[in-house]
Amino acid sequence: MRLSEAKKLAMKIMSVGEIPLLVGHFGVGKTDLIREIAKETNRELVILILSQMEPGDLIGLPARGEDKTVFLKPDWWPENDNTILLLDEINRAHRSIRNAIMQLLIDKRIHNHVLPEGVWIAAAMNPPDDEYDQAELITDPAFISRFFVLEINPDPQEWVKWSEKNGVHESVRRFINSYPEFLSSSRYVSIRADLKPSPRSWYKLGKVLSALSKNEINEYGYTLAAGIIGPEAAKVFYDTFLRNSKIPSAEKILLEGLNVDLDGIDDYNSLVVRVMDFLSSMDDEDIIKHMSKVSSISENIFDMSRKLPKESFYALMRYIVDEAEKSGIRGKFFDSLLSELMKHDELVEMVRNI
Repeated sequence: MRLSEAKKLAMKIMSVGEIPLLVGHFGVGKTDLIREIAKETNRELVILILSQMEPGDLIGLPARGEDKTVFLKPDWWPENDNTILLLDEINRAHRSIRNAIMQLLIDKRIHNHVLPEGVWIAAAMNPPDDEYDQAELITDPAFISRFFVLEINPDPQEWVKWSEKNGVHESVRRFINSYPEFLSSSRYVSIRADLKPSPRSWYKLGKVLSALSKNEINEYGYTLAAGIIGPEAAKVFYDTFLRNSKIPSAEKILLEGLNVDLDGIDDYNSLVVRVMDFLSSMDDEDIIKHMSKVSSISENIFDMSRKLPKESFYALMRYIVDEAEKSGIRGKFFDSLLSELMKHDELVEMVRNI
C-alpha cells in the first residue's frame, strides 16, 4: 500500500488501542510516517531502535529496594499518555529483547512499570528477504498475531516528495521521477501469508472496523483484514460480509453445484479460494462423510470449470492433483475425485500439463 494509505490506517488502528506493524524497505518513510502522526495528534514520539538495545536498556536495571529487588524505570519510559512509542527494527531484535517486547504488547507493561493508559504503540521492520539481517520472530505466529501488518510499497511520486524533505540529491530525485521503475527491486517477500485467523485476531479486526466509516470499510476493509487474519480468510470475509457478495458456501457448491451467476472475476476467484480452503480444512471424519459423494462432487467441480476463469480452475485442479499423491484416507479421497474428473476429456489435457 502507499504511504498515505498506511498513515491513515495506522492512525485508526492505534486510536482503538491496537498496534500497526509497518513493513517496508529502508528509506520508504516508515519512521517519518509515525512522526507525522505524532505531530498531527500533538503526541510526543519515543523511538526505540531495538536492534541496538540490550535487555537493560529496554527493561531497566535492577536495584535493591527495602526488602526486595526492583527494576528501575528505563529512561525512555513515557511519563504521560499523550505519547507514541515506536518499536523500530523488530526483525533484528535479540531474543531477550523480543521476550520483553511481548510483555509490552500483551499487557502494556514491563515488570512493575505500566504504560500510561492512552499511549499508542507502533512497530516497524524491513521485509523478510535476504537484503536484511533477520531474526526468527518473523515466522513466530504468536508474535506477529499481535499486530496489524501494513506492507508499504514505495510509490515513486510519494518517494520523490519524501526524498526532497530528507535532503536526497536532486539528480537522484530527477532520475526516479523520470524512471520510476528503478525505485526498488520487485523482489518482496510478504509476511501476510503466515497470518492465520484466530479468536484474538477476529476480535482485533472487529475493534478497528468499528472505528471506520462505511466508505473506509469499503476502501480498506480487505487490507486491514489481510494484515491480521491473512489474505485467504480476508478475501472471503471481505467479499461476503463487507462487499455483500452472494457467493454460496464452499460445501454447498461442492455438493449441490454452482447454481448462481457471480458478479465478475473477483467473485469467481474468491469462490476458488473458498473451495480450496474448505477442502484443505477437511479432517478424516469429514472425508469419510463425503467419500460416498465423490461422483457428484466431481460433476459439480466439472460444471465449475465452464464458469471459472481458466487460471483459477487450473489452480484448483493442481491442488487436487497434489492432494491425490498423499497417503492415507486423504490421498484416497482425492485420488478417487481425480479419477472421476478424468472421465471428462476436457480435463485430461489440463492434468497432463500440471
